[in-house]
Amino acid sequence: MDVVIDWLNSRAFVVAGQPFQVVEVLGFVTGALCVWAVTRQYAWNWPIGIANNLVFVVLFLGAGLYADTVLQAVFAVIALYGWWQWRRGGTGATPLPVRRSAPAERAAGLAVAAVGTVVVALLLTTHTDSTVPWPDAFVLAASLLATWGQARKILEQWWVWIAVDVVSIPLYAYKGLWLTALLYTGFLALCFDGLRRWRADLAQQAAVRTAERPAAVSP
Repeated sequence: MDVVIDWLNSRAFVVAGQPFQVVEVLGFVTGALCVWAVTRQYAWNWPIGIANNLVFVVLFLGAGLYADTVLQAVFAVIALYGWWQWRRGGTGATPLPVRRSAPAERAAGLAVAAVGTVVVALLLTTHTDSTVPWPDAFVLAASLLATWGQARKILEQWWVWIAVDVVSIPLYAYKGLWLTALLYTGFLALCFDGLRRWRADLAQQAAVRTAERPAAVSP
């Protein structure tokens, strides 16, 4: 195991004097492929995502991003649930369709994310040497919310991911994880693409329901 971790933390290449680790390169490739697959609703995004989570555990632990490290481990567990949901979570064990969140879901999700951010930030401040407790905590709490929404194929999860990416890009740049910051810039673009595609899917679902609805019988 130590040999594998040492290899992951070894230098892959140098660009303009900036060294890039093997682990960051692998995180870039698996992360980009995973999010691209989510935008197109491919269920195999989940196992690719689990591989990405394991890679980022090594990367973030080494960078002192402790909340992000814990987050990746939790992601891997949620991914198993999401994988099953996407394949069998629809009516009659059919693939899960895209839907919008209910008002109660939105309110509960925002409340949990806000409380989670405060609690995790305080824990990081008092029990670790983290230099970025608040953005690190926000990324953890909001990402968990977004992943739950993604597992349920809720459209609004894309907006949560957009907020996560907007915070993550400068956070990782500040920590010197330039390739990861670039990856999250790509994530941001893919989120808008995913939002567009899932909206189109919802519109198509509505059109099909309308077409299948029996015509009103005139008296």
